[in-house]
Amino acid sequence: MRGKNQKLKLLYLAKIMQEQTDDTHGLTMPQIIKELEKYDIEAQRKSVYDDLAALSDFGIEIIKQLVGNKTYYYCGARDFELAELHIIIDAIASSKFITTKKSKELIEKLEHMASNYDAKLIDRDVYVSNRVKNMNESIFYTVDAIQYAIANNHRIKFQYYFWNVDGEMELRHNGAFYDISPWALLWDDENYYLVGYDKKADEFKHYRVDKMLHTEETDQKRQGKVKFDKLDKELYTKKHFRMFGGKEERVTLLCKNEMANVIIDQFGKETNLMRVDDEHFEARVDVVVSDQFLGWIISLGGKVVIKSPDVVINELQDLMTLNQENYR
Repeated sequence: MRGKNQKLKLLYLAKIMQEQTDDTHGLTMPQIIKELEKYDIEAQRKSVYDDLAALSDFGIEIIKQLVGNKTYYYCGARDFELAELHIIIDAIASSKFITTKKSKELIEKLEHMASNYDAKLIDRDVYVSNRVKNMNESIFYTVDAIQYAIANNHRIKFQYYFWNVDGEMELRHNGAFYDISPWALLWDDENYYLVGYDKKADEFKHYRVDKMLHTEETDQKRQGKVKFDKLDKELYTKKHFRMFGGKEERVTLLCKNEMANVIIDQFGKETNLMRVDDEHFEARVDVVVSDQFLGWIISLGGKVVIKSPDVVINELQDLMTLNQENYR
């Protein structure tokens, strides 16, 4: 009598090959047949040969290799190489945006995309619990609602919160719902942001996705399309230093040559660097001037200084004076 899971033979064979074999671990034909028996599936060599060929035709690469007097079969190319999975998993583990619970869930799912042997290597190298992580477990539902609203050309409503000095969640605007047209999701400085059009203010604003609560798609059509089409999305994140608001200015920076790498890392490869002398260069950048931007300039210890405009120089001087007063 044939095994009760006979109709699922090809599926279980794919599972066995993907989980129990990789570039350095193979199975012989007797071993494959024995593994199938564990799933109550009877198989003959000829039928397994045909099934392995079918898997290769489908896109699951099966490689045959002779070692001594034994032939081994193993799963070759996968959707993700081990090094690629390491990069993705490390990004998830270190991301402040994703909660500890969700990080572990995502990593477990990704581990299933590797063989059992590689999954053990990945799991041994992952550290999540000691990272600073977000505490908002509804983040993924919020992202879903935003994506659906964008796809359906609808506005969304949500509440926005902050943490108060008692470590408690407190709603902004006394809990009133924001009515925003969502246009894009941006990743910057380890945080996820919604870029949306606020009709009342007649401007684009950005909101930390992890600070949004009770996000819902409405049946109201989005607004601000003409302005969004004119918005340079790449420049938006570069200008909004650490995504803080302020007034946009074209700022000329006088920098020591050793800071070229820092400037390009921050503002992009296309930033025009102009030599001033043997030790300095100038960079002109469009930036939304905020205390965070000015604080970054101060943190560079005089190796990058603001040359113009005067209004930004004055703001920097005021900030430095305030800091001196606070530490007297």
